[in-house]
Amino acid sequence: MSFSITGKTAIVTGAANGIGLAIARHFVDKGANVMFADMDEARLADEIGEEARGDAPVRMFAGDLRQKLTIANLLSATIDAFDRVDILVNASRMMRVSDPLKVEEDAVEEMLQQNLMTSLRLSQMTAKRMIKQAEALGETDGPRPPAGSIINLSSIAATRTQTCLLGYSIACAAVDQMTRSLAVALAPQGIRVNALAFGSVLSGSLQAALKEEPDWRAVIEAGTPLGRIAPATDLVETVQYLASDASAFMTGQILTVDGGRSLIDPVAAPAH
Repeated sequence: MSFSITGKTAIVTGAANGIGLAIARHFVDKGANVMFADMDEARLADEIGEEARGDAPVRMFAGDLRQKLTIANLLSATIDAFDRVDILVNASRMMRVSDPLKVEEDAVEEMLQQNLMTSLRLSQMTAKRMIKQAEALGETDGPRPPAGSIINLSSIAATRTQTCLLGYSIACAAVDQMTRSLAVALAPQGIRVNALAFGSVLSGSLQAALKEEPDWRAVIEAGTPLGRIAPATDLVETVQYLASDASAFMTGQILTVDGGRSLIDPVAAPAH
């Protein structure tokens, strides 16, 4: 099987910075058409504005994907630009520390809305488009040919208990279960759904956290067997694998890329 994604069309959310940006840029480098989507229009413009206006297979879409209409507009913009969608990477995430004993805390609801519901709705609507594309090719004998791949970004926080990350941990665990459920539901349609759970990786949220709490770097590094915080680029090849035909018989799986951090006792710093 091939790792190639050349000529495929991908939507990558959270693509204005951090891991989402690294994935989107890698996909472009590997020959894919990529729609960079994010809420931060100014940051998107700074990162890829010139490319999106040129001949490169790059487009950008800014909007709040917590709104169903915005999701529909994102899909329409992608189809208008590239005629189809083959890959969806749900890399838009939010991490917020919260107090689990404060009744007035809304972090759980906020994390579920941003990290779960946005990915779920976009996955559902994108899957419908993928199914429509496959149906346009007509009926075939035997198993359905691949219709698309959906990759969700999760975190090792889904299976590790840190009280300050109650909302984030619940949302990540929900994303993992959503991945499994959608994988079973969409398998008959030829759509694969997998997730990448990471830790000790320099995401946008971890960069922000380290600015406020620089001492966390040493704590995270000490709690990671490979002894470092990885750049976002350390994830991109794994995401490409999940998007490509090389993983054609893989669905409903949660792959962990964390430098071994989830193998040992939790550390005090947040498990980004």
